[in-house]
Amino acid sequence: MIIKSKPLKPFFFNCGQFLIGALLKRRFNKLVIRPVDIKPGHSYILMCNHFSFLDGFLAFYLCGKVLWKPGLMRRLYIMSVKKQMEKNPWLRYCGSFSVEPGKFSMLESFDFIGEKLSEPGNLFLYFPQGNLESMHIPDIEFQDGINEVVQRVKGKCQLLWCSTVVEYFESSKPSVYFDMLDCGTVEEYNFKQLVEKVNTHHKQALQSQIRFTCKRAVTSNA
Repeated sequence: MIIKSKPLKPFFFNCGQFLIGALLKRRFNKLVIRPVDIKPGHSYILMCNHFSFLDGFLAFYLCGKVLWKPGLMRRLYIMSVKKQMEKNPWLRYCGSFSVEPGKFSMLESFDFIGEKLSEPGNLFLYFPQGNLESMHIPDIEFQDGINEVVQRVKGKCQLLWCSTVVEYFESSKPSVYFDMLDCGTVEEYNFKQLVEKVNTHHKQALQSQIRFTCKRAVTSNA
């Protein structure tokens, strides 16, 4: 049996946005969002690259800035490993529901989120890599879970991707760049095309952060 979530109510979501926003603004030099158009009257699957402990906080901040608006997102759901949720019971009150990789109960987890995504306004935060990997890898490898989720959605659902890249450049504090991509809806879903589209976008997001100097530095042989 899975541990079902109890999503944050609007008041607590707004409180979380305020606290996490304040913490991130202290930790980072700037947070830059390159958004896309969000379809009203839909549910949402927000997929992000998974490279650090802070990924959940960064995605929560992104949701608040782009999707937490009238007619769009109303509730947040996150899939978490059951053992982690048993150690941290408070996670269910932040929208987390459990999954046990490799066990039959995984199907119950997919059924649960498929049912939630059949209701407009619900958002599922998903890290398709399944593991922590460097943000600078050129290719994002998707696990099969997204197929299981999409085929269970019975309503209008928009798929979104965000390539999150962190760079320092001129500051002693790093800056975070959120590059979003509209991946269409579940009606248009094709796994191969999704992976190709995301990887093309991710390469472009990485490329956009590369700065070249006009002249090579002169080194001394002395």
